Amino acid sequence: MKTITPKEVEERLRAGESLHIIDVREPEEVAAGKIPGAVNIPLGLIEFRMHELDKNEEYILVCRSGGRSGRAAEFLDSRGYRVLNMTGGMLAWEGPIE
Repeated sequence: MKTITPKEVEERLRAGESLHIIDVREPEEVAAGKIPGAVNIPLGLIEFRMHELDKNEEYILVCRSGGRSGRAAEFLDSRGYRVLNMTGGMLAWEGPIE
């Protein structure tokens, strides 16, 4: 599984890159704050919503600590999607939240 650090995500956002970030936490967790622009698709719904994703795009997956997003990354990767798991999850995120 390919990974990316929270610092790398923050640097890419600051550089103006348009990133596709998927937060796989539950809606009530996301309500407490998420990376600006992240889309919430709870882990349990990834299988049913993966048709919304473009296999030509790269997605950064985020959760609270990196475990659930790791499972989502393995699932999507095995189906041909380009994904990166953000190590440490939101617990390690020091950038802005919305």
